[in-house]
Amino acid sequence: MRVLRPVPNVLAFYDGRLEGVRAYSDEPNWLDDGAYSLGICSYAIVDGPEALVYDTHISIAHAGAIRQTLHAMAVRSIRVVLSHWHDDHVAGNEVFADCEMIAHAFTARALAGHRETFESGNPPIKPLVLPNRLYEGRLELKVGHIPVELRHADIHSHDGTVLILPGNSLLLAGDTLEDTITYVDEPARLDIHLDNLRSMSEWSVSQILPNHGAPEVIDAGGYGTSLIAATRRYVEKLLRCRTEPELAEQDLRTFVAEDLAAHSIFYFAPYEAVHHQNVRAVTSSSGDADQNQLHSSIPPKTII
Repeated sequence: MRVLRPVPNVLAFYDGRLEGVRAYSDEPNWLDDGAYSLGICSYAIVDGPEALVYDTHISIAHAGAIRQTLHAMAVRSIRVVLSHWHDDHVAGNEVFADCEMIAHAFTARALAGHRETFESGNPPIKPLVLPNRLYEGRLELKVGHIPVELRHADIHSHDGTVLILPGNSLLLAGDTLEDTITYVDEPARLDIHLDNLRSMSEWSVSQILPNHGAPEVIDAGGYGTSLIAATRRYVEKLLRCRTEPELAEQDLRTFVAEDLAAHSIFYFAPYEAVHHQNVRAVTSSSGDADQNQLHSSIPPKTII
């Protein structure tokens, strides 16, 4: 795991995107064939003896390394925020079981509903530690002297939580934004996700740090707001696949050629599999499902 320092007071704990390297097993599993192959990052906002950890990473070992790094920096007070309920963001919760762990109420509900699945998974997340402080809408915190705002964002997952650091116009985006492309986990809610992306584009942010992205871009300070527009265009084009079947036949490079040329996003070959899975999910979904459904039965994402 690499510890990056994209902006002052923010650490990025990055692992994955290592060709030919698997972290858990040669057999198919959610950790290697999803998060690790695509690359994944958790973050910590640090000011003096206080830290706010944004997601607990993909394993107990990763979470332990995060906590050890913070302790070596003389951090003595740690809080945790969960970006959403998916396995690759909560697998290290046990390491922070003695800390305040904050999540949206929808996240707590989804985790509780999937506890048995997570604890019997491959690899298992056992015990699955649940959040102990819930919020809805927005929540304002301070990490030392640094103001942080939690906002609910219904993008990628109905329960998304993003962090805004207004002092430097920074957005920690979780999985609401992703490079090369977003992962479609709730196809029946894509219209809602688009509405939320349009709202996000009006926020006062200039730098974006996603949980899945290119490590060199994250290390250099993150993405610009063009990542929001690129995500919108991708989702809009996915929806067109329902009525324009020729679009569904395009490979990823062709599908997002405009945004690759503009350097809003950067091509990473493993996202070809994600794109084809996204197309299948969208074209096989009628889009007529109840848009207010909270998808308590959705399994953890995987690209196996």
